Amino acid sequence: MGASKHLSNDLKTKIIQHHGLEEGYKKLSQRFKLSVSTVRNIVRNWKTTGTVLVKARSGRPRKISERQRRRMVRTVTVNPQTSSKDLQHQLAADGVTVHRSTIQRTLHKEMLYGRVMRKKPFLCTRHKRGRLRYAKAHLDKPASFWNKVLWTDETKIELFGHNQGRYAWRKKNTALQEKHLLPTVKFGGGSIMLWGCVSSAGTGNLVKVEGRMDSSQYQQILENNVQESVTKLKLRRGWIFQQDNDPKHCSKSTKAFMQRNKYNILEWPSQSPDLNIIENVWCALKRAVHARKPSNLTELEMICREEWSKIPPTRIQTLRSRITEVTKTILSSNN
Repeated sequence: MGASKHLSNDLKTKIIQHHGLEEGYKKLSQRFKLSVSTVRNIVRNWKTTGTVLVKARSGRPRKISERQRRRMVRTVTVNPQTSSKDLQHQLAADGVTVHRSTIQRTLHKEMLYGRVMRKKPFLCTRHKRGRLRYAKAHLDKPASFWNKVLWTDETKIELFGHNQGRYAWRKKNTALQEKHLLPTVKFGGGSIMLWGCVSSAGTGNLVKVEGRMDSSQYQQILENNVQESVTKLKLRRGWIFQQDNDPKHCSKSTKAFMQRNKYNILEWPSQSPDLNIIENVWCALKRAVHARKPSNLTELEMICREEWSKIPPTRIQTLRSRITEVTKTILSSNN
């Protein structure tokens, strides 16, 4: 049946019809340009089963029963971090020995796939309530509201921090060639701390933080850069200042400074970096900076300023448009 199973049923039917006219195997093989053994197998199959159709074969029985499959699905649904090795041990307790790839294929058929877990700040009940309150209050805010927001934050950029985990195509025994090596120095080669601000109109000032920032230095940065950035970005009267809940941002002296300068502060829930669009801007900046491979801290700062100025307003506008999606996600996750 090896060759005959690939032939069409119409062709097999014609062979049977001509065989009924008392044509022999050899004559049939010449007529239809097939081997004698193929013709013989088709006729024998028809005489045995009464049909030219090839019946479906059952194959080897599945090792994992339907009940065990349902239990596997239930296990990973309740505890998504269950590994295929854990499931393998679970099946072994039932006397079933299977490879982990078999378990993975079974779960794939249930549309369950192993994926790297995304990192997210730990949220206690108080944090969740604050985020939910924020989402309800700002879900229906129009684009004109978000266009008035000046987003601010600080970040640390390491000189060699993003060189880790890179890949290179190379041949065997060439790992130590210079072009296949990443330069490293002790303690990461140093880093710089930056404060920056953005709005839908583009990027504002970018400031290098000297030493460890405290409330006094933070207020000095605000005094020297916020109003200048507001003017540069052409934010209209009633613009809104955004900052996270870092202790130096919320100290008594900082609050008094903002009251004196009549800052309109955007309410901000704790543990919510995913709501701040400048976090995505920092990520884009770091990728661009390390792609240029700065060799020292002075060059690192210079490249940071250059790449900061290149970030297009359209990039920030795209991020701003996703705020509504994030707030909807917060609301749906709390329902």
